[in-house]
Amino acid sequence: MGGAVVDDGPPGVKAPDGGWGWAVLAGGFIITGFSYALPKAISVFFKELIREFNVGYSDTAWISSILLAMLYGTGPLCSVLVNRFGCRPVMMVGGLFASLGMILASFATSIIHIYLCTGVITGLGLALNFQPSLIMLNRYFSEKRPLANGLAAAGSPVALCCLSPLGQILQYNYGWRGGFLILGGILLNCCACGALMRPLLPPKKLEESIPVAAEEMKPQPKKKLLDFSVFKDRGFLIYTIAASTMVLGLFVPPVFVVSYAKGLGYEDTTSALLLTILGFVDMFARPASGLVAGLKWVRPRSVYLLSFAMIFNGFTDIIGSQAKDYPGLVVFCIFFGMSYGMVGALQFEVLMNIVGTEKFSSAIGLVLLMEAIAVLLGPPGAGRLLDATHQYMHVFLLAGCEVTLAAILLALGNFLCLRKRKEHPDAKMEMAVTAAEKEGLNCGVEVEEDHEVEEEPKKKESALEAGEEVMMVKEMGEDGAETTHRCEE
Repeated sequence: MGGAVVDDGPPGVKAPDGGWGWAVLAGGFIITGFSYALPKAISVFFKELIREFNVGYSDTAWISSILLAMLYGTGPLCSVLVNRFGCRPVMMVGGLFASLGMILASFATSIIHIYLCTGVITGLGLALNFQPSLIMLNRYFSEKRPLANGLAAAGSPVALCCLSPLGQILQYNYGWRGGFLILGGILLNCCACGALMRPLLPPKKLEESIPVAAEEMKPQPKKKLLDFSVFKDRGFLIYTIAASTMVLGLFVPPVFVVSYAKGLGYEDTTSALLLTILGFVDMFARPASGLVAGLKWVRPRSVYLLSFAMIFNGFTDIIGSQAKDYPGLVVFCIFFGMSYGMVGALQFEVLMNIVGTEKFSSAIGLVLLMEAIAVLLGPPGAGRLLDATHQYMHVFLLAGCEVTLAAILLALGNFLCLRKRKEHPDAKMEMAVTAAEKEGLNCGVEVEEDHEVEEEPKKKESALEAGEEVMMVKEMGEDGAETTHRCEE
């Protein structure tokens, strides 16, 4: 159908945990950087846009808001496209959209045009890159996946440290139109990153061992474009509610900390340095958190490590709300960068552990859609609170309480509402095997969910029996008994 290679993870293919996976990780690092840093980096052009189109700051702020809303809100659409066409083509088309939006915006004659071009088109393009990059990272890494997630997540602070100064240089030398045009060219690198997302292919021996008759015996069910069955998983529901609550307050302090410092009477450049400090700490906190999450005794409890990171972040906001001078804000940014990096490195790793490889493409799309609502409500709600009270203390207190509440929901929900699940017997080497593929491997033999399946192609029989293909399928039950079935054409 369409000839697209849909990288669902063929039967018997183990996550390589290296090899070409490092190239996939490099692509994910760049994509994550573009996705999270661009909405913040383009704020350096806002003053020129205000002069050009005679609008207010709140009007230009909608550009970043629409970008983030598209990044999160189009999650289900990305899931459908990935399940239909595969990650590589979706990412390459997304790269074209991301670039096209910025290029078209450079010719804008009103702020509405920038909303549509930069906000909608570029935002959609980044969304079509961000989500598939996480899916491919999940398929290429199993044992080293926490570290891989941490390294990929570090792309956000690294790109922010690069794109913000670059935006200022472009604005000074070429104006906002030239800056948008050049940024559009830079975003074409998303296509190159998409080309790195090579689908996992089964070994040749495995392909030859699966008889054609086994595939023809039962028609394989079509893969669901968006699997809503994840909502039947209580772990997924708890995670979604907690993540949506967390996002209400998570992004508030980075938005207001510079204004907080200006309100205390510090200069613009000195105040802006706070974000640089926060980003620098965040840059190292993410891979370090990935290393810790990959430890044998930590990984099965990664959901509680994420809860700790969220509580750490929430209490940092609450204590930081009492800062009265610049050194206090510097200490706040250091600890906030640590906790923010931990959350960034762990949030998608925990989701992967909850839903597994097969349903992750649908699960992440639905989670991002729920978070999109919180992203649109969080910072504007904090802004209204600031307008009403004129005190940043209340803004930071509210953000801290929201994140802390989310941490409590996540920890207690998993501890009280979920039964202890059996640890997967092959957790170190995840097998991307779908139910339909299991049917093909078993040649029609029904196998219980927790049975291990492995194939041993039988040696070729004598030339007199030419034309007859034989495959041995061995099933190992929990009691150690072996049952051997013979499938012949």
